[in-house]
Amino acid sequence: MRQLKMHEPILATDINHTIVMKKIDNFTMDNLTLTDIAFQKYIPANRWHTHYILITKKRTHFDALIQKLRLQILSIQVLLLLFFALISLFLTNSALRPMKEAIVKLDQFTKDLIHDLNTPLTTIKLNLKLLTRDPLLKEHKAIKRIEKSSYEISELHDSLKVLLEEETFQLEDVDICKTVHELVTTYQSIYPKLRFSTTCGGLEAHINQNALKQILHNLLSNACKYNHQEGSVNLYIKENVLYIQDSGKGITNPKRIFERNYSEQSSSGIGLDIVKRLCDAMKIEITISASPEGTTVALIFAHTS
Repeated sequence: MRQLKMHEPILATDINHTIVMKKIDNFTMDNLTLTDIAFQKYIPANRWHTHYILITKKRTHFDALIQKLRLQILSIQVLLLLFFALISLFLTNSALRPMKEAIVKLDQFTKDLIHDLNTPLTTIKLNLKLLTRDPLLKEHKAIKRIEKSSYEISELHDSLKVLLEEETFQLEDVDICKTVHELVTTYQSIYPKLRFSTTCGGLEAHINQNALKQILHNLLSNACKYNHQEGSVNLYIKENVLYIQDSGKGITNPKRIFERNYSEQSSSGIGLDIVKRLCDAMKIEITISASPEGTTVALIFAHTS
């Protein structure tokens, strides 16, 4: 073999490495160089350190391994995520199953209870009619109180029945004023000493007929029950708003009046909660304002025609 000189390079290549021998001035072995295409490292060519070898290894195989490793890590993460998601779904369903079953049973019980209440209510009403046929009993105060109480129970029964159908409401175009006139006629017969006035016409809305009746039943019932003996109840319309105004004692805390079980003037605290829920279900905005001269309820209909 030919004697090598310090300035002459020897080049040897194979499939993975390229080896170059050359003279290096001021060389140190403290670093490993990384380029865009390869790794580079200098090592002594002999024990006297008179020559050094530059070892270069291409990055192609290394980059392929890194990419493969990244894909494997990503795949494992996705599988773990799916695994924990399935476990969470299973645990959630297991935890909620008793609650769902209890809700279904409670809903069925409520429906059965409301259905079963219909029979005694009908019996009370029929017997009251028989009693009022007697002239001596017709104007009796006890009979009048029973008649009003039975009407209130019947009203609450109908409200709960409609409320249970909240999720299956059938909406239609309803003549608001027609319903108002029908109910005012009914309440005039129950509260003959109150003065009723109605200014209503030309308002229709896309709502549920039965739900609207229950809303107006509750509001008119309150306007009559908590009014003065010879007070007034006024119903009128401005644009798409129906106002129900009474001359009663007013409400102490209008902001809390829709809270369930909040009661003023010995009320049950349920009626206006039902009213609010029915209004929300049909996107009817309801507001209440009160003063010492009485209370005004406003029903703002969004879907008018």
